[in-house]
Amino acid sequence: MGRRAGDRRTGPKCIAIVGPFASGKTTLLEALLARMDAIPRQSTVTSGNTVGDHSPEARAHQMSVEASIATAEFMGEQITFIDCPGSIEFAFEAEAVLTGCDLAVVVAEADEKKIPALQLIMRQLEERGIPRMLFLNKVDRIGAGVRDTLKLLQPASQTPLLLRQIPLRKDGVVVGSIDLALERAYVWREHAASEIAAIPDDDKAREIEARFSMLETLADHDDELMEQLLTEIEPPRDAVFDDLGADLRDGAVTPVLIGTAEKGNGVLRLLKAIRHDAPDVAETRERMGVADSGDFLAHVMKTIHTPHGGKLSVARILSGKIADGAEIIASSGKTERVSGLYAMMGKDQTKLASASAGDTVALGKLEGVTTGETVATGKSTPKPLIEPERPYPVVATALRPRERKDEVRLSAALARLCEEDPSLLLEQNQDTGETLLSGHGEMHLRVTIERLEGKYQIPVEAHDPVVPYRETIRKPATQRGRHKKQSGGHGQFGDVVLEIKPRPRGSGFEFTDTITGGVVPKQYIPSVEAGVRDYLKSGPFGFPVVDIAVNLSDGSYHSVDSSDMAFQMAARLAMKEAMAQAQPILLEPMMKVEIATPSDATAKVTAIVPQRRGQILGFDARPGWPGWDVVEAMMPQASIGSLIVELRSATAGVANFKARFDHMAELSGRLADEAIQSHGKAA
Repeated sequence: MGRRAGDRRTGPKCIAIVGPFASGKTTLLEALLARMDAIPRQSTVTSGNTVGDHSPEARAHQMSVEASIATAEFMGEQITFIDCPGSIEFAFEAEAVLTGCDLAVVVAEADEKKIPALQLIMRQLEERGIPRMLFLNKVDRIGAGVRDTLKLLQPASQTPLLLRQIPLRKDGVVVGSIDLALERAYVWREHAASEIAAIPDDDKAREIEARFSMLETLADHDDELMEQLLTEIEPPRDAVFDDLGADLRDGAVTPVLIGTAEKGNGVLRLLKAIRHDAPDVAETRERMGVADSGDFLAHVMKTIHTPHGGKLSVARILSGKIADGAEIIASSGKTERVSGLYAMMGKDQTKLASASAGDTVALGKLEGVTTGETVATGKSTPKPLIEPERPYPVVATALRPRERKDEVRLSAALARLCEEDPSLLLEQNQDTGETLLSGHGEMHLRVTIERLEGKYQIPVEAHDPVVPYRETIRKPATQRGRHKKQSGGHGQFGDVVLEIKPRPRGSGFEFTDTITGGVVPKQYIPSVEAGVRDYLKSGPFGFPVVDIAVNLSDGSYHSVDSSDMAFQMAARLAMKEAMAQAQPILLEPMMKVEIATPSDATAKVTAIVPQRRGQILGFDARPGWPGWDVVEAMMPQASIGSLIVELRSATAGVANFKARFDHMAELSGRLADEAIQSHGKAA
């Protein structure tokens, strides 16, 4: 049947800018804002004064480390752009952002090495059903034809990449574009509007062929258009535009536009495509399964703690209106009052009196509201629209303040950083007493530490977390322990005979007694066990002792001098001597690891594992991920610390892994000696 999109979508729009690392997303945002006259001129990332990447950490590393929000007007309509980081280490930033967006502009380039990263991004959009168009950036550097480039990129997308423009070349150099829908040529001018030109005769045949290919793809979803093509009837131009917009919104195709963001080329055509084709908030509500009751309802996309303005909750308003001072209720059940309502332009905010459906604004001082929550007015608690699944952390560091007086401040600052970036995991290790911060790569943790020291002025020391080694024994032993002390008045006396023996790995500690004749009175037997357990906290090598059975078989007591403390001391003495005789050994934790990698890097990954004392258990195709494998391995926890660095280096930055504890294994020789020595120094 025929399908037409109808009138152009109007009202405020929210557009995510996504793409692989260093594809030019922040540069594109800058070019878009310049073309919208929202900024005086287009700046560069290297100049350090772009609207996006405005944090000191982003500028220091010249990479996006958090989502940047900018709202401006184009042809009388409001558009909010959210520039999302491209590095896999900061990918979680996009989780809550994408949910509330109408459309994603995927920035890509003709780089085969970046295809796996592009696939990760496209997969995220496809699974969420978010309409997307692709901006093929740096097109002036493409050596091959643009259609060959699309063939290169197509494996990253499950939907057809539909070429809407082809390059206009002069003497082999790209000087503009030919719009296949408008059948019109545009000669680019750097940081200025293009000049409309007739399609050169030499390019006419190429344009006709590319346009027919575009129409054929559109005809897959429009019977009327298919019939027109079969009967060689030229379809009306408006109908072609309607089909382009409808197929984009349905997720049937991913339209591709071309340009060079650094020079502002192709940006105006992209803006007009967004204005005409992007869904509006009504369609986004429908995608999210939200009914328009007319009451205020919004999705919180990001949390920001500003130095002077306090906490800001960036939210997409899905329905209704909100005014400064309004009382809202969050999906967590907490009630808050909005204290400040702002439009965002990078690090700057403009105060607003109110905002309506479609707007993307920052709500001030919602202290109890977190990223990903739904907020509404009224008495009923709104249902959460999403529950972002935090990705598995792949690297951890132990943190402590350089000065003890900063301990409370450090805890508060870490809590704020984790609120801004929910992909960080903060834990207190009860065994070691360490504060552990886990994240998704070395740069992820480095940026977090830089924020602690820069934004919050808390100098910290970071070091590798302590590996939880354990001790056990190889053979049984029996030992008497006697604690006797006389120092005037009542003395101290405790006497026990302990039998110790190894237990199966993972079975833990067991205490029994075979006392007969009351040689150790019943009231002191719990004290003996307490002394044994106290000793097991630190064995001969300084680590906790596990998988051991201890039996109290004999002993003696004194009617006056025996006490709970004396029997505890006797038990500790007996354990110390017995352990020395029982051939103590060191155990290290072994982890079951699942590594996701592009198939062309599987051989490299399987070579890395044994170099880290790991054992390959097997590998297979990653279900539902063409061109990807999952490698399973068993690895010591001590070898996993910097594993992600090697994996990312071998896979163009896209590998990931999950690790879970599997069992404890014996560690001997030089590695055991090093672990013991290292523990001794730390202690």
